[in-house]
Amino acid sequence: MNKSALAIILGGGQGSRLAPLTETRSKPAVPIAGKYRLVDIPISNCINSDIKRMFVLTQFNSASLNQHIKNTYHFSHFSTAFVDILAAEQTPDNPTWFQGTADAVRQCMLHFMNHDFDYALILSGDQLYQMDFNQMIKAHHDSGATITIATLPVNSKEAPEFGILKTDENSFISSFIEKPAADLLPQWTSEVSDEMKSEGKLYLASMGIYIFNKDLLVELMKNPNTKDFGKEIIPQSIGKEKILSYQYEGYWTDIGNIDSFFEANLGLTDDIPKFNLFDNSSKIYTRARVLPPSKITGTSTIDKSIITEGCIINGTTIEHSVIGIRSRIGFGSTILNSYLMGNDYYQNIEEIRSNIQMNIINVGIGERCFINNTIVDKDCRIGNDVRLNGGKHLADTNTPLYTVKDGIIVVKKGAILPNGFTV
Repeated sequence: MNKSALAIILGGGQGSRLAPLTETRSKPAVPIAGKYRLVDIPISNCINSDIKRMFVLTQFNSASLNQHIKNTYHFSHFSTAFVDILAAEQTPDNPTWFQGTADAVRQCMLHFMNHDFDYALILSGDQLYQMDFNQMIKAHHDSGATITIATLPVNSKEAPEFGILKTDENSFISSFIEKPAADLLPQWTSEVSDEMKSEGKLYLASMGIYIFNKDLLVELMKNPNTKDFGKEIIPQSIGKEKILSYQYEGYWTDIGNIDSFFEANLGLTDDIPKFNLFDNSSKIYTRARVLPPSKITGTSTIDKSIITEGCIINGTTIEHSVIGIRSRIGFGSTILNSYLMGNDYYQNIEEIRSNIQMNIINVGIGERCFINNTIVDKDCRIGNDVRLNGGKHLADTNTPLYTVKDGIIVVKKGAILPNGFTV
C-alpha cells in the first residue's frame, strides 16, 4: 500500500446543473453505467494505484452516498486501508457548512492529521477517467514540486470552458487564467506532445486533481479567507510555490451537466469506448450485489448496448442504450439512445399480477413503449404505450414527473407515467 499519500475526495456542492438527478442524492452518488456510482471512479483509481486511505467529504443530500460507501468498501481487519466519510459538521472553530473546496479540506484537517502522509491527493467526486496516480506522485516527487496539478491538453473550442495554465520549458506552471476569451488564447499555448499538437490541443486545462506537500497544505489551510482551490489557492500560489503540470492525455470528462452525463453514459456502448470498463488493470469497483443473470425472452433485438445484471427483457428492441440493474422492460417496447438506471428492488410475481388486475402500474417499462433520448431514473413505473421522444425539438421544461434539458428527457426518480403518456 502506498503510505506516502492520503486521498481526499470532494463530494461536491448542490449539483444543481445535474438536476433532477441530484434532487434526492449528491453528485457522487448519481448512478453511472447502470451499476456504479460516480464516486466509484476516483475510489477505484485510488485502489488501482494502491492508495487505500481515502476520505470522502460530503455535504448535500449525502445519505445515499454514505450508505453506498458503507456497504461497498470493506478492507481486511488487519489492514490500515479505509474509505471514511466526513460530513460537514459544526464545531466551535467552524460554525458554518463548507464554503468551497479549500474550506471543506480546512474544516477536516484535524481528521487528516491523525494519519502519517507526505502528500495529499485531492480529487473530485464527479469526474470520469482512469489514471495511475503513482505516476503523478512520482513526477511530483522527482521534480521537487510543492504542488502538482493534473492538466489536460484541450483545443481552442474547449479552452474557454476551463482554467488554463501556462508552463515553462520544465513543465512548471508560470501563469493561470480562468475561462479565457477566445481572442486571448494565442498567448496561452504550452508545450504538449506531438500527438496533441496534431489534434490542435495546445492549451493545458486544469483537471481539478491536485497533489500538495503535507507541510504546505497545513500552512495554506491556516488562512480562513481562501475558500476554493481552483479560484483562489492555485492562482495565489503561482510565483510563490513550485507548481508542476502533470500532463494527462487519456479520456477525462467532468460530469457537470445533464448533457455531459448523458454523453458519457452512451459513450460506454461504443465498440471501443474511450472509458474502458473491460480492463483488468483498471477495474471499477462497486457494491457487490447478489443478482441473477439478465434474462432476454421473445424476439428481442439488442445492438450497441450495455445490459447489466438482473434484468428481465421481453420482446424488446434496444439500440445504443445502457440498461441498469433489475430493469424490467415489457413486450413490444423500443429503447433508443437512452439510459435506464434500473431499480433498487424486485416486485414479486403475486404483486405484479395483483397490480395488473387493479390497473396499478408496475415498476419498470410497460408494453409497446417508445423511449428515445431519455434518462429514466431509478424505480420509475412507466405504463403501456408511453412515448418519450427526446430531441432538440423539445423546449427546456420542468414538471413534477420529468425534466427536459438540452433535448434530453429525464424521468424523475420514482415517477409514475400513466398508460399512453407522451412527451
